[in-house]
Amino acid sequence: MTETLTVGGGCFWCLEAVFERLQGVERVVSGYAGGRIPNPTYERVCAGDTGHAEVTQITFDPAQITARDLLELFFAFHDPTTLNAQGPDTGSQYRSIILSNSPAQESVAREVIAELERDDTFAVPIVTEVTPLDVFWPADAYHQQYFQRNPAKAYCAAMIAPKVAKLRRSYAARLKPEPAQGRDA
Repeated sequence: MTETLTVGGGCFWCLEAVFERLQGVERVVSGYAGGRIPNPTYERVCAGDTGHAEVTQITFDPAQITARDLLELFFAFHDPTTLNAQGPDTGSQYRSIILSNSPAQESVAREVIAELERDDTFAVPIVTEVTPLDVFWPADAYHQQYFQRNPAKAYCAAMIAPKVAKLRRSYAARLKPEPAQGRDA
């Protein structure tokens, strides 16, 4: 049986590229949540008038990777201390947010945040919003697996590639095996 967890920490392309590489993660979908209008579009969300955050919805096997594991990685791959901003991306659509699918997930999210704050992991307070998921709206197809399809684009090279490199360097044991593309068998 799988579970889903929905998180936002800046541009959805960045987190999607991290989570889709993890063992136990079956699917990652970029989209929008936490807003006021139905069927939000990328253009409306970017304009900042819908209340939605760019998020990734992660479908995972809790026997292989837990919600706690995913949340710990979430906090390792974005800055949860900046309100409505991640790097060059600014606006409420880039806020740090965890949208729980159950009271248990909400509890784990709050525990992880409390532990990070108690351990003074970040020099300033965490501003990550924790709220129940109401509705998840998938983004258009061209946003899905964006980094895989566009690694040479300037934003991908500058913002996403370093996160993927950090993942490979610091969390290699958690990664899915990579296909042997371009290698002789």
